[in-house]
Amino acid sequence: MWADNETTRDFLNFSGVADTVAEIIVQAKGRPISIGVSGAWGIGKSSLIKLTQASLSNRPLEDGDRDFIFVEFNAWLYQGYDDARAALMDVIASKLEAEAEKRKTAVDKVAGIVRRVRWLRGAKLVAGDAAALALGLPPIGLLGGAFGLGRRMLDGVDQGELDEAKRVAGEAGSAAGGLLASKAETSPPKEIQALRDSFEEVLEELGVTLVVLIDDLDRCLPPTTISTLEAIRLFLFLKHTAFVIAADNEMIKHAVRKHFEGVNDDLLVTNYFDKLIQVPIRVPALGTQEVRAYMMLLFIENSELGDEVKEAIRAGICQQLRQTWQGKRVDRAFVQSLHTGFPDELVGKLDTADRLAPLMTTASGISGNPRLIKRFLNALAIRMTISKAQGVGVDEAVLAKLLLFERLGDPKAYAELIAAASASHTGRAAFMSDWEAKATAGMDLDLAAPWDDPFIREWLTLPPALGDLDLRGALYVSREHAPLITPEDRLSSEAADLLSALLEHPDMAASLNERLAKVSRAETTVMMDRLLDRARQEQAWGVPPILEACLAMSVADPAQGARLAAFLRERPPAQIEPNIVPKIADQPWAAGLFQAWEKGDVSRPVKTAIKKRRENGNVTV
Repeated sequence: MWADNETTRDFLNFSGVADTVAEIIVQAKGRPISIGVSGAWGIGKSSLIKLTQASLSNRPLEDGDRDFIFVEFNAWLYQGYDDARAALMDVIASKLEAEAEKRKTAVDKVAGIVRRVRWLRGAKLVAGDAAALALGLPPIGLLGGAFGLGRRMLDGVDQGELDEAKRVAGEAGSAAGGLLASKAETSPPKEIQALRDSFEEVLEELGVTLVVLIDDLDRCLPPTTISTLEAIRLFLFLKHTAFVIAADNEMIKHAVRKHFEGVNDDLLVTNYFDKLIQVPIRVPALGTQEVRAYMMLLFIENSELGDEVKEAIRAGICQQLRQTWQGKRVDRAFVQSLHTGFPDELVGKLDTADRLAPLMTTASGISGNPRLIKRFLNALAIRMTISKAQGVGVDEAVLAKLLLFERLGDPKAYAELIAAASASHTGRAAFMSDWEAKATAGMDLDLAAPWDDPFIREWLTLPPALGDLDLRGALYVSREHAPLITPEDRLSSEAADLLSALLEHPDMAASLNERLAKVSRAETTVMMDRLLDRARQEQAWGVPPILEACLAMSVADPAQGARLAAFLRERPPAQIEPNIVPKIADQPWAAGLFQAWEKGDVSRPVKTAIKKRRENGNVTV
């Protein structure tokens, strides 16, 4: 199993991008910078943030270089518990306090910052109108109400508006602790400006550059997103600061639109975003080589190889990924060249990754997303564990192919696959054999719905071919999404016992006639399904034992006789032998079948046998 956490170990060749982000911060030389790391959910933004921090931390410092100190902030953790704006200010202030104590300098100035942050929080204005006014934003909330009331009163004043003005002023005065009184010694705008000034002075005295790493912003609800962005603006454009913000650009813009709801101006949204994010960087999409490398490294990470060996293999794979533009490949053969003595089980897993990577890259349900790949492999690992725990022998490659179809294929097609395998006493979905052979040979396939999907055509080419395999074990351990329901599950105990007897000793079927006659029509249909499945394995139709069982069912339920006749009519003419004619001649459905055989391409001896039976009056008409 693999935890869904960010990592400082590069499995995706993101180090080059992380080094680029780090270099931008270094080259800013103290000038404020904000960098947006954008990409879809699960694409690896958090890991890229971690790698950027590692890149900056590991840089050798030259004379005159400033240390980097880092603040990691996840707004999503505070959602619903604290105001993100205030929380970010607290986290930054606490980091500076700890750094000042460690360096034994600027302690008093940092204490002043902490006091101002606490004052703003206590006044309950850090998340509202005062901060907005100080930063040039439209006031909202409590003071916004006061400003709005003031605008309305410009048109004239009535008693109702005067009463409302007293109420709003009273609430504002209470919330701000008297900040709006004429004798107030301080005010939110003054405190915010003083906070910014002190912040710059502290960074200068400490001799550091503060790098704030903000993650999971695109997981937040719009109010939390905006609150965090406004906190960033509070510290933005101050010397020796850098903000690296990991979020999906579209999610951020959605939050901004919600914030300015009612203002139909996409330019406003774009300008707001551009003022916050000076340097946008997008996480590179993964191609087949990267997906294959990622899957293989995940398998290697969970193997029993030593840590030094794992690291050497990881470094070798990442080095090869940097050269894939030259035609270099990362595949099982290359990975095995990096180390001798891979365990056989690990080689099998590398082979699975080798085969699955193209589909994991192109299939719309995964599209090379690292988080989705990891979840797929976790689901595969869980099912293999279930298989071993319950003693069900399942090949991992078979299970992986089925799981891929279950996750990405049409649900109706997957249901048909399950139904076919469940209905067959051999557990085979035999209809797939021809499709897989043609797909592997590169031949055209004209598939009807729900199978008419480009994904399915590519999926059919994946080894192993499933059409000739017993899939019941694999379906059994996959039943949390698709329960395995065999025809026998719909039979009474008596009918199930009779079916077992017919399958095990078909030549003794005649002795079961009385019991078969008491079985319900619904159950005889299910039983005949299984008998005909077994009958399809016969290659010569004289009087095979299974014919006895089928005839017994047709006697017990005449409707099954018509099904048996249709089945025999579909047999290849070369399989029909003369001795079947007297065996079935007295059946009520035989005349029509004999006519079809006579008009068809059955052998001359068969036609002769039919003719003799008819001349002797032994064919029921």
